[in-house]
Amino acid sequence: MSESESQRERIRQGKLFTDMGEGLPQDRLRGKELVYDFNHTRPSEADKRHDLIRQIFGQIGANSWIEPPLHLCYGSNTEIGSHFYANTNLTLIDDTTITIGNHVLLGPNVTICTVGHPVDPTLRATGQMYAFPVVIEDHVWIGSGVIINPGIRIGRGSVIGAGSIVTRDIPAGVIAVGNPCRVLREINEQDKLYYYKDYTVDS
Repeated sequence: MSESESQRERIRQGKLFTDMGEGLPQDRLRGKELVYDFNHTRPSEADKRHDLIRQIFGQIGANSWIEPPLHLCYGSNTEIGSHFYANTNLTLIDDTTITIGNHVLLGPNVTICTVGHPVDPTLRATGQMYAFPVVIEDHVWIGSGVIINPGIRIGRGSVIGAGSIVTRDIPAGVIAVGNPCRVLREINEQDKLYYYKDYTVDS
């Protein structure tokens, strides 16, 4: 690493970095203190939770709701659109940017992770890691227990089945499931008629 190259620059460039200097621990502490307060609100304190999530995240749009508890590294590196809903136990490992679009739904126990560690144990022992941005486009639904790995983009309108581990980009307009997550099929006109198995929309 050159003497002029900061750890924050290395994070942005996807290079190996360490996170114990340059104000990074202080930024993490700020996020964790705010999320502690968020997680300890009473169910009736909706206004307080809304105020806290506006402080926690780099951006969050209108009519967005997150069920406590929430877990994160920074919060400030995550930007969320409007009409977002996340069920309980959302985990955001946001050492670099997580960008979530409008009308996105997340089931319980979803993990979005931008960070990984080198396979070589001698590199890991030095505390080095890497981070790549995650992007979730508009109108995506992510089922419960999904894990999204670093550097992933999930295309507009797609559905990720419960329990999937997403290790590669998912295109727009598909249902994708499994470990590793793979495209099962495209979303089609039949999906406008049947909302679950053989249950019709008008039934």
